[in-house]
Amino acid sequence: MSADAFLRPARREDLPAVMAMLADDILGRNREGGADAAVARAFEEIAADPRSTFWVVERSGSVIGCAQLTVLPGLSRRGMKRGLIESVRIASGARGRGLGRWFVGELIAKAREAGCGLVQLTSDKRREDAHRFYTNLGFAMSHEGFKLMLD
Repeated sequence: MSADAFLRPARREDLPAVMAMLADDILGRNREGGADAAVARAFEEIAADPRSTFWVVERSGSVIGCAQLTVLPGLSRRGMKRGLIESVRIASGARGRGLGRWFVGELIAKAREAGCGLVQLTSDKRREDAHRFYTNLGFAMSHEGFKLMLD
């Protein structure tokens, strides 16, 4: 990983780069669009939520990574807070150099600082490379996930 990469909360002007990363694979290509008005509204909602932050990795003036971290309060596990990590991406040209490992480690540290007792994420069953990546970071495939599309 390059020493000049750093983590910061996303800004509205980062949305084109973020959306390009989200669309830069076989799954995202079919479900993501550009940084349109709906995406801008969603970003503003995340930015206004004190429990959620959309993070980016910046290097040499370019956004090369992104993810959302949301702190979820809960009653189970004796009221344990959870960190939910979503939309993790590293730009395709920046992969393979430890940046993803560093980035997820930073997100875990942010969750820990927020009082979370665990972090969790989901990954599409077709993303086998991502599964290996998360397993190598110590994540366990401990649950089956279910989704119900509402539109």
